[in-house]
Amino acid sequence: MAARFKMSTRGVGQLLNSPMITAEMLRRANVIKGVAESISPVGGPGDPHPGKYKRSWYARVERKAVGRSRKKRPVGVVGNKAHYARWVEYGTDKVRAQHVLLRAAVVGGR
Repeated sequence: MAARFKMSTRGVGQLLNSPMITAEMLRRANVIKGVAESISPVGGPGDPHPGKYKRSWYARVERKAVGRSRKKRPVGVVGNKAHYARWVEYGTDKVRAQHVLLRAAVVGGR
């Protein structure tokens, strides 16, 4: 006799909104943040704000609408508050892209 399983979509929704999932999202975001901080460029002696980029990383959990149902679920968010963070990440015509967050997510997101 084969085992039978009937999934409860309501139960899955409750699981995805549970404190343990929220805690895991925050843990993973903090791991990625830690990797990003460790590989962040600091700047040389002529830099007007050395280390600001490295000190500006944050990790938090937000509730966002995800999936086809657009129901709110906990999502880990990692970002940088330095006003020039996007130029460090993606580069400009004068500065090569560093891809700090991308590399951190690849390494720390496992």
